[in-house]
Amino acid sequence: MDNSQGYLGITPPISTSESSEREKEVTATLMEELRRQNTMESDEEARTREIVLGRLVALVKSFVRTVCLARGLSEAAAEAAGGKFFTFGSYRLGVHGPGTDIDVLCVVPRHVSREDFFDVFDGMLRNMEGVTEVSGVPDTDVPIITLKISGIPIDLLMARLALSSIPDDLTLQDDNLLRNLDYRCIRSLGGPRVTDQILRLVPNVNVFRDALRCIRLWASRRAIYSEVDGFLGGVAWSILVARICQLYPNAVAGTIVIRFFIIMYQWAWPQPVLLEQIEDGPPQVRVWDPKLYPGDRAHRMPIIKPTYPATCVTHNVTASTQMVMTEEFKKGLAGTFQHGADIVDKVIVGTAEWSELFAKHDFFHKYRYYLQIIASTGQHELQIKWAGTVESRLRQLVMKLELVDSLTLAHPFVKCFEQVAYCISDEEVRLVAQGESTEAIAKRKAEDIEDIEGARPVYSTTFYVGLGIEAKQRALDISWPTTEFTKMVKSWDKFDELKMGVIVRHIKSAALPDNVFDPGERQRKPV
Repeated sequence: MDNSQGYLGITPPISTSESSEREKEVTATLMEELRRQNTMESDEEARTREIVLGRLVALVKSFVRTVCLARGLSEAAAEAAGGKFFTFGSYRLGVHGPGTDIDVLCVVPRHVSREDFFDVFDGMLRNMEGVTEVSGVPDTDVPIITLKISGIPIDLLMARLALSSIPDDLTLQDDNLLRNLDYRCIRSLGGPRVTDQILRLVPNVNVFRDALRCIRLWASRRAIYSEVDGFLGGVAWSILVARICQLYPNAVAGTIVIRFFIIMYQWAWPQPVLLEQIEDGPPQVRVWDPKLYPGDRAHRMPIIKPTYPATCVTHNVTASTQMVMTEEFKKGLAGTFQHGADIVDKVIVGTAEWSELFAKHDFFHKYRYYLQIIASTGQHELQIKWAGTVESRLRQLVMKLELVDSLTLAHPFVKCFEQVAYCISDEEVRLVAQGESTEAIAKRKAEDIEDIEGARPVYSTTFYVGLGIEAKQRALDISWPTTEFTKMVKSWDKFDELKMGVIVRHIKSAALPDNVFDPGERQRKPV
């Protein structure tokens, strides 16, 4: 909100000037490039999303009514119990693109439990026309049901409020709604509460959206968009762009993007990025406080949610991922810092195009050595869970690698590579699980093994970490971090040695498989 001084944010703006004519021209070319980059959905897809959300509105109310009647409430009370959903994330911010999912929070009254959500509502979803790929994950900090409706991916969360009914005009801004809620509900409510507060705290929503759309595309292309891997997720990037908007409240989107790179490269981490001052709220829930909590003091790039409870959304950032992101910020600097003319500086003077900012990352050309982490099972559903478990621990591997003296950097890649191999022998299964293959295995299809006794599929998911090694280093011993990582993932309470495998091995860049490169990309050599 505007404070008593009349500006948004915790400090006065750096400049309240209007953007120059040149900056307005550059913004127009930026928007043209974003359209060329296919970051905006078609009118048809937008209509489909609206229809899908309309169907969910009716289903949520029907779900609440069904559960309330089963609890013995009267018809009138069950009808009045209501139920409402709130969108959040990229869709609510207005920066979603073609094929992106919609984050939805279902808010229900106290009569409805989380068990009802995964039993009753899950069943209702499965019976809904046009619904596919329904999958519930109840045993997490933020329980979720993922699905597709008419081809639109949906991530559904649930929060149970301490209210007897959920009116249609309910908003989630009041911190008192968090009273008497469990931690999971508070976490789930954080999604729409944070998204809506960000939109309240920017001086011009349209400028914010256009600039954020640009930064999201840039971060994705440069492979630094992933919270789980130690980079920044969607909320963090949104807060950073919102802060720049606060500092330049009358600027156009192109100006915001230019200032984003200048300020983010110079930012004095671990000074936190805040959109408003941290405040206490009614429930006794821990908020981010580096003076009080040693763990908060250890955050390398603290970016703080602008709602109660204020928490750091970048606790996963490591020394290596911070170095990688800082290098990417530097490439977007204005050319006054003796690092050479950069992309956005060249765009301003007319010697470069915005498309150069969105050039693909060079991760698989950047290092001479890589770690290859391969998770494998024989069942598709099991593979999803096992690969997710391995991925969630990769940050711990990176942090252990950072302790190796001869390593300067452990750079995790933000995407995994999934494959299915159809094997006809134990030896082939072993080969695939270790990241090897043969021409025969690669060509084989599912129908080729239907009548072969003992034949079976092997599902594998491969992750990569680039290794920066000190110059003239001849020997590299990473046995301790890799062994400790393997022990850690195998300590998962659902790990089964007979059904799941994990291999960690280092390979030279020349040994990288073809599937990590685009067609025609392979011939480039690492420097």
